[in-house]
Amino acid sequence: MQRHLISAADLTRDDAVLILDTAEEMARVADRPIKKLPTLRGRTIVNLFFEDSTRTRISFEAAEKRLSADVINFSAKGSSVSKGESLKDTAQTLEAMGVDAVVIRHGASGAPYRLANSGWIDAAVVNAGDGTHQHPTQALLDAFTMRRRLVGRDAGLGQDLSGKRITIVGDVLHSRVARSNVDLLHTLGAEVTLVAPPTLVPVGVGSWPCEVSYDLDSTLVKSDAVMMLRVQRERMNAAFFPTEREYSRRYGLDGERMAKMPEHAIVMHPGPMVRGMEITAEVADSDRCTVVEQVANGVSIRMAVLYLLLGGNEPALTHARTPEEK
Repeated sequence: MQRHLISAADLTRDDAVLILDTAEEMARVADRPIKKLPTLRGRTIVNLFFEDSTRTRISFEAAEKRLSADVINFSAKGSSVSKGESLKDTAQTLEAMGVDAVVIRHGASGAPYRLANSGWIDAAVVNAGDGTHQHPTQALLDAFTMRRRLVGRDAGLGQDLSGKRITIVGDVLHSRVARSNVDLLHTLGAEVTLVAPPTLVPVGVGSWPCEVSYDLDSTLVKSDAVMMLRVQRERMNAAFFPTEREYSRRYGLDGERMAKMPEHAIVMHPGPMVRGMEITAEVADSDRCTVVEQVANGVSIRMAVLYLLLGGNEPALTHARTPEEK
């Protein structure tokens, strides 16, 4: 593993499979009466969130505490940042406190990279989402969920997603989740298709390692997993489609459309879901929808990432197999 996790594109296939396999070991902790490992005892991790978040922040905090780390939660609201303090000054304050890792979410694309490579702080940096750029741990937990469902919990160990066909639908233009998933799924051997209105497809998408389609129905019939994205109105400064009803009719997933998918295919969503817009309640509450699993898997993935960045080379659990044994 590298020192930081800034982008899903930075991960090799072996890196990604190692994280997924380590997450399987970490998932066993959730089945214990006491969900704790002593792995990061004495290490200090700061959750540095400049944007509002529920799932990601709580997921990282749960992962850190299960690894016995000391956790400091930092929110930009109510801090010196609201008074005008710069990212550099905040970083130097954390450095003076001797933190070992910083989990950062920031509205500006590139902020985690800047923090990791500026020399302001001597700590591991994990990108928890930056602008419309990257969200690598979300891509990892999505891949982990796909591997468990499409390959198998035990059969998937050491395996990638070669040959699997993944469709990502919705607001690709403003989605860091879409960018991260395209990068990681391509690395893991999957075939990715983006489906969106032409106005919500990024400029330069032709250089991405994926296909682009504007017809959802023709893509569903050959998909192993369909990931629905939320329309991010908070990032929009113009009208990208006529009406919500028109968007939902052409790019929303309802029960009728879900019936066209192969029987084994799953429905995913990074959350938060807007029911009735990109996904109906019937689909969101069906057995094929993995939203709740993704949240649970997020804790295991983030435990694995933090362990590999900070915990050394010993097995995560006492009965865990080494990479050589796998």
